[in-house]
Amino acid sequence: MNRQAQAVILLLVGGAVLRASLTDQYLNYVKPGLQPYLILSGAILVLAGVFSLWYEMRPARLAVAESAAGASGGSAGVPEGAAGVSAHDGHGHEHGQDDDGHGHGSGGPKVAWLLLLPVFGLLLVAPPALGSYAAGRSGAALVAKSDFAPLPAGDPVKLTMLDYASRAVFDRGTSLGDRRVELTGFAMRGPGGTWLLARMMVSCCAADARPVKVALAGQLPDGLREEQWLRLTGTYTDRQLKDTVNGETIPFIEVSGSTVIQAPAEQYES
Repeated sequence: MNRQAQAVILLLVGGAVLRASLTDQYLNYVKPGLQPYLILSGAILVLAGVFSLWYEMRPARLAVAESAAGASGGSAGVPEGAAGVSAHDGHGHEHGQDDDGHGHGSGGPKVAWLLLLPVFGLLLVAPPALGSYAAGRSGAALVAKSDFAPLPAGDPVKLTMLDYASRAVFDRGTSLGDRRVELTGFAMRGPGGTWLLARMMVSCCAADARPVKVALAGQLPDGLREEQWLRLTGTYTDRQLKDTVNGETIPFIEVSGSTVIQAPAEQYES
């Protein structure tokens, strides 16, 4: 890989990062709050690629200009090797302009071509947000007890999956009472064939995502399929089951109404 190729790869990587971060695609991989940093890093990569390419192309333009000047003025007085074409070291070796004197060129390692893989991944086969496959192979994220503020006003009151599950498990539903709540997530099969509503929770990005799972009882839509996104309303019930992946508790919700919806642009909770 020569330096021109390195500059082009920098441009491609930076362009792919910018393309993802300026659309909703980045939400499949990181938290919304990281968008400004993605845009900044993509712009820096693009600028670095443009500057590197300009810098590497400049010697070629200078060589053309010098060649034209030499053709018009002759080459008298120009010592051998001064034009940067080649020079012999007296041992039968010829060194080019990009040689380091040890027979090695100035190109980077071949492994740098692997940088094209994330570019192709983002531009050609962009991976979707994590869904039921990842959730079914990770244990529920309820691992610590916390304090709970009173529920906000509204009927139904909109809660995150984590908020409802935490109140249902650690607070035994005391802070939920008989209030109707609204949850949004995707459907998946759980232990014993029970339908679950799940949503991936991230601390930083998709690499640390863990699922929050709530088991569904009551009125479910006909023809429910895995990966279908639902917006449902329901009330707390004290039923629980154990996650077969890590043994953590999965609370239930008594569903009184549900609607199949399109997957939201922001599919993760944080």
